[in-house]
Amino acid sequence: MEHISGYFHDDGTPFNPDLIPKPQLCLSCINDEDENQEILCNLTRLDQKNEKEFKCYAYLNKYQK
Repeated sequence: MEHISGYFHDDGTPFNPDLIPKPQLCLSCINDEDENQEILCNLTRLDQKNEKEFKCYAYLNKYQK
């Protein structure tokens, strides 16, 4: 059966975003709980999954007032 929705690698193979490790930075980000940001966050993590240091320019600390 052909997939018509979800996440796909550049070669067209599907992948499960739940298997992408979530960096510590994401756990303290306000966007981690925002379902409108879920796709962007997943793609950012996928893009950097093999990098030494994770960087996210959409990061907003949920504990900072």
